[in-house]
Amino acid sequence: MNDDKHPAWIDIAATDADASRRFYAELFGWRLRSVEALDYALIEPGPGTLPGGIGPADETRPAGVTTYFSVADVEATISRAEQLGARVATPPWTVPGLGTMAVLLDPDGNRIGLWQD
Repeated sequence: MNDDKHPAWIDIAATDADASRRFYAELFGWRLRSVEALDYALIEPGPGTLPGGIGPADETRPAGVTTYFSVADVEATISRAEQLGARVATPPWTVPGLGTMAVLLDPDGNRIGLWQD
């Protein structure tokens, strides 16, 4: 398990995902790999580039950027975050064969993601 609590992934949800993909590819030189079945483009990691993806915003993913932090235990981190005033935006779910994710709203309403290997 990873207990580094470092940024592990960025997720960009956009009202116009195609335009957002073009913008970030041009601005930062990101190479994107499309996953058409998910309407999602993966940011291919490279030196100094955090892995992540760009997809459409919807009722469960409002437009904006969510940074996912690597944690040793998603459930324990959620419990501690709630004690500190956070709310669960998206309960934990398993990405088969990869890990567990969840999204919190910090006390100011900012979205933060949790990732457990």
